[in-house]
Amino acid sequence: MKNIIACFIALAFSGSVVADSTKTTQAIEDKSITKHSVTIKGKKVNYTATAQYTTLNKDGQPDAKLFSITYTKDGVKDTSKRPVAFFYNGGPGSSSVWLHMGAWGPEKIILPSDAKDDGAAPFNIAANNDSLLDVTDMVFIDPIGTGFSHTVGDGEGKTYWGLREDAASVATFIRTWLRRNGRWNSPKYIGGESYGTTRSAMLINALEGRYDDVSINGIILISTILDFSVYAYAEGAELAYMTALPTMAATAQYHGKAGGGVPLADFVEQARQFAVEDYAPALLLGSKLKGKKREEILKGLMKFTGLSKRYLELANLRVHYQEFNRELLRDEGYSVGRLDSRFKGKEVVGNSERPEIDPSFYGIDGGYTAALNHWVRDRLKFNPDREYTIIGGVRSWNWKIGTGMWREPYMNVTQFIGKAMRGNKDLRVFNAAGYYDFATPLLGAEYALDRSGIDPARVTYTYYPAGHMMYIHHPSLKQLNDDIRSFINGQ
Repeated sequence: MKNIIACFIALAFSGSVVADSTKTTQAIEDKSITKHSVTIKGKKVNYTATAQYTTLNKDGQPDAKLFSITYTKDGVKDTSKRPVAFFYNGGPGSSSVWLHMGAWGPEKIILPSDAKDDGAAPFNIAANNDSLLDVTDMVFIDPIGTGFSHTVGDGEGKTYWGLREDAASVATFIRTWLRRNGRWNSPKYIGGESYGTTRSAMLINALEGRYDDVSINGIILISTILDFSVYAYAEGAELAYMTALPTMAATAQYHGKAGGGVPLADFVEQARQFAVEDYAPALLLGSKLKGKKREEILKGLMKFTGLSKRYLELANLRVHYQEFNRELLRDEGYSVGRLDSRFKGKEVVGNSERPEIDPSFYGIDGGYTAALNHWVRDRLKFNPDREYTIIGGVRSWNWKIGTGMWREPYMNVTQFIGKAMRGNKDLRVFNAAGYYDFATPLLGAEYALDRSGIDPARVTYTYYPAGHMMYIHHPSLKQLNDDIRSFINGQ
C-alpha cells in the first residue's frame, strides 16, 4: 500500500466515518474582491472574484488558514436557480491550480496541445472562453498544506492530512461558505481530479452522512481513482495488469506500435473486452494457464501492447505500466509519460527498466506556476508574502477510511458515493477519463463505479484523446467543458 500512496503523492468498512472529527469553526478574514468580465460562447459574462483566507479554529483557537477563490456571476437575482460548484485537485497535496488555470476558471494557461514541453516565460495566459462560469458559480479550494493554505499557531498538519480529516475540513468550509453567501438553496456540485476524486467520495459522506445534510446535485470526477486495488502492483495481485491494458493499447496506437487503421475508441474497446473477458480470467489461472490458451493470451497482449513476444514471455504475461512506458519506445531512446503517455522523454540510460522521470509532468509545471501567480497576485490583487505551493505540501497522510484500530485490507472509497445515491435520488455522477492516462487508467474507474451500489442510470462516462489532465489538449478541453455543461443542465 505504501508504494500505491507514493505514486499519488508524486500526483463501509469496519467502523463508520466521522463526518466532522476535527470540530472546526470558521471566521473569514483577509480577502480581495475584484470585478472582471469574460466572453463565453459568444456572450459577455460579468463576474466578481473573491480571493480570501478562511481561518479554521480548533477548540476556539485559530488553527489554520484555508485559501479559496470564488467566482460569481453578477446580476443573478434568484440564486436558487444558479448552481455553485466546489472544485479541488488531488495529490493529496496538490493545489487547485490545475483545474483552476487549466480547465474551468475564467483565465487559463494555454500550453502546446500536441504533448510538447511548455518551455519558459512568457507563457500564453488568456481569457478562458470555455470557462464554466456561464452555467455555474465556482469555488476553487486549496486544502491545508496546498496553495497559500497553511496551519497557524499551534496548528498541526495531522489535523487535516488524511482521508477523513481532509474531508471534514473541506466539508466545514463548504457549509460555512453556503451560510455566509446565502446559497443553501442553490443547486450544488462538487468535483475534483485524481486524488480529488477520492476526496469527492469522502466529502460526499461528510456532507450527506449526517442528519443535517448538504444535498449535492452532482459529483464531477476527472481522472478517477476510487478503488486503489486497481493500482496495486503487489506480488500475487492481478487486477492492475487487467485495468492498465486499454491504456496500453491507446498508447501503443498513438506511437504507431499497434492498432493501425482502427479508430481509437474502437481499438480501446477491443482491448477492454479482451482485458475483462479473456485476460483477467487467464491471470486468475496463474501457473495453470498453459498450452493453446496461454498462446492466445500472448497473441492478444502482443496485439494490444505492441511489445515483443519475447518480452511478454519474460514478464510472465504481466507488465507493470512503468515497464511498458520504458519498453515501448526503447529502440528509439525514449520513454512515454505516466500522466499523459502522448509525451515522450529522452532516456540517458538505454537499459533502464523504468523511466527516469515522467516527461508529461515536467512538460507543464512551469507554465501553470507562472499563470497562477500572475493571475492571483497581479489581477486578483491577493499577494501574500509566501509561496503558492503547487504540489507536495503535505506529509504523513492518514489513509484509514474508518475509525477502528486495525488496518483496512481493501482501500475502496466508492461505497460512499453509492450510499449517497441511495439517500439522494437526484445525485448524479460525471466521470471523465483520458485514453492516455496511466496514473488513473480508464478501466480502473469503470471497475470501481460498476460496483458499490452505484446506480448506473445516474452515471455519465466521457472519454478524451488526451491524458490525466485532458484539458491541456485543446479539442479535449472544449469537449470536456461542453460535456460538463450538459451534465449541469441535466441533459
